[in-house]
Amino acid sequence: MRALVTGATGFVGRKLLARLQDPIVLSRDAQRARQDLQAFHPTVFAWNPADQAAPAQAFEGVDVVFHLAGESVADGRWTPAKKQRLQDSRILGTRNLVATIAKLNQPPRVLISASAIGYYGDRGDQKLLEEDPPGEGFLADLSVAWEAESQKAATSSVRVVNPRIGIVLSPDGGALARLLPIFRKGMGSPLGKGQQYMAWIHIDDLLDLMLLAAERESLSGPVNATAPHPVTNRDFTKTLAAVLHRPLLLPPVPKFALRLSMGEFADSLFHSQRVMPNVAEQAGFPFRYPQLDVALQHLLTKS
Repeated sequence: MRALVTGATGFVGRKLLARLQDPIVLSRDAQRARQDLQAFHPTVFAWNPADQAAPAQAFEGVDVVFHLAGESVADGRWTPAKKQRLQDSRILGTRNLVATIAKLNQPPRVLISASAIGYYGDRGDQKLLEEDPPGEGFLADLSVAWEAESQKAATSSVRVVNPRIGIVLSPDGGALARLLPIFRKGMGSPLGKGQQYMAWIHIDDLLDLMLLAAERESLSGPVNATAPHPVTNRDFTKTLAAVLHRPLLLPPVPKFALRLSMGEFADSLFHSQRVMPNVAEQAGFPFRYPQLDVALQHLLTKS
């Protein structure tokens, strides 16, 4: 399988490159990507996703495209400029990638184009499946538009899969990496009442699922990339503290406090998303880490 990867310098992208042979990478800063990713021996092409079509020469001999590129949602306050970058990096970036794929004489057989569980919005304790409608709010609208751009690549010869990725657990990046210093100091606490559901996935299961999606011809459209046992924020907090052998002494963090420091993004941390991996389970995907405690023990024993 010859694979092309966008967003390869992110922590998920790096982990994916380690699973691939002779990967091709598209990056805004090709020189820096060659240096940062040299351990994976990639062939790197320069590409500015929001401003130009992807370079056609990069797709020669490519079987699968893993499209992971996008401005980080969690870094920085959601100013109008930040929200525009979030939209441009996903919507315009995907549009420009698909524009090139559509013109290729020999397009890749599958496009794995990332999406997010933000698609579902704030849905309480409802069990959310792939066929459920989108929710409301900025992230939901963004995810809908993001997926729609990728689906324009779907033809009789190109299969498109949208992993709706949950909270990816890895000590090397994402939410867990941010939480570990706080919890290791015994300063962890739930967010508000902690009743909101968190749909999470171990990094290894995410990679396995994306690779399965690349190979399994029967998979197309949205695939919830989450573990089969989502937990409430309170249970997540308790489990992480227990695995780290640290107490939970501080009171819950109120939304207004996070709003002061993080702006509008703080609201999404209180959204409840009880997302279930129905398509993955029906496809017989074998989750290695279906339970949170086992997943955290594995990750934090290694770190």
